[in-house]
Amino acid sequence: MYPMNEWLYTAEGGFEAARRNGRGLHGHSFAVRVRADNHPPAGDHETLSATLTQCLAPLDYALVNDVVETGADPDLACWIHGRLAEAAVPVRRVALRSAPDRGVVLEAGAWRAWRRFRFEAAHRLPHVPAGHPCGRMHGHGFEVILEAEAAAGEAAGEAAWARAEAAARAWRPLQEQLHHHCLNDFLENPTSEMLAAWIWARLEPEAPGLARVRVHETEHSGCVFDGRRYAIWKAQRFEAATRLRDVAAGSAGGDRRDRLHGHGYRLRLHLVKDLDAVLGWTVDYGDVKRAFEPVLRRLDHYPLYEIDGLEDGAVATLGRWIVARTLPQLPWLSRVDLYERPGCGVICAPEERGGP
Repeated sequence: MYPMNEWLYTAEGGFEAARRNGRGLHGHSFAVRVRADNHPPAGDHETLSATLTQCLAPLDYALVNDVVETGADPDLACWIHGRLAEAAVPVRRVALRSAPDRGVVLEAGAWRAWRRFRFEAAHRLPHVPAGHPCGRMHGHGFEVILEAEAAAGEAAGEAAWARAEAAARAWRPLQEQLHHHCLNDFLENPTSEMLAAWIWARLEPEAPGLARVRVHETEHSGCVFDGRRYAIWKAQRFEAATRLRDVAAGSAGGDRRDRLHGHGYRLRLHLVKDLDAVLGWTVDYGDVKRAFEPVLRRLDHYPLYEIDGLEDGAVATLGRWIVARTLPQLPWLSRVDLYERPGCGVICAPEERGGP
């Protein structure tokens, strides 16, 4: 749960490194995303980003096994978490991606591991209103992410990793069934949500520890199913000018963000809602985009510091402002992820409401 008065800062970093395992010596481009509480001494998202860069420095262009003996993803994530804690970062979550199709997450002492797959398929939605574009036969490059978690009492990181590998093995016959096929041949109403539930029903008996199935129709939208609850997300973007108020002058070696500058802001709107029994989705992605349009118009290609409530230029202020103005139009809003640059920004949510 991410209440409004306790937003999280998020930052992203990476390193190039070699490691040695049972397959021999090889290399990776590792990516790391972290979330941290906003209370002192966390600073803000830029402070978190700088600290993360320092913590990852011993791994960059190094042999990982010289730093973390096993070189395994769970042990690496644990080491990074420890380094951040030593740097007094109130870290909530560490996510390590060792390849585009796999990674691990350590959050609040719990472990998850994930595997990503892609298939190309056609579909149409038979119950949408007349004229809706999804009523026509069309197609997507779907991505599916399978998340697995360790059971209580297991060696958590290693167990989550093994369970994700088991889910990947169980996925293979589904990949054959889905790739280069029409989803309507075996799903009467193949929305993202119905597809996620269909995948869950087939994998869960074969993959103990399966925690979530994520289905991305496009790079801008997707859904999540955990066996009980559905959630969706919709990506948006806007370009705007900003400047931080009441910070040290950049020319004196302080914070350069006091200068007039700008960002290509990226955000994700997360929503949780019961499934519509007829339409087979939670909320139409198009309806989410239309509901957010008034907020987007107020921000896109404007100086944010001239907008009431955004004078301080802080990304956390902007995130909470967006939540407050979006919630009346989208009462199912559970979370907003807002980034000034890739992976670097805040996560805000309505009070007393958890994210997907």
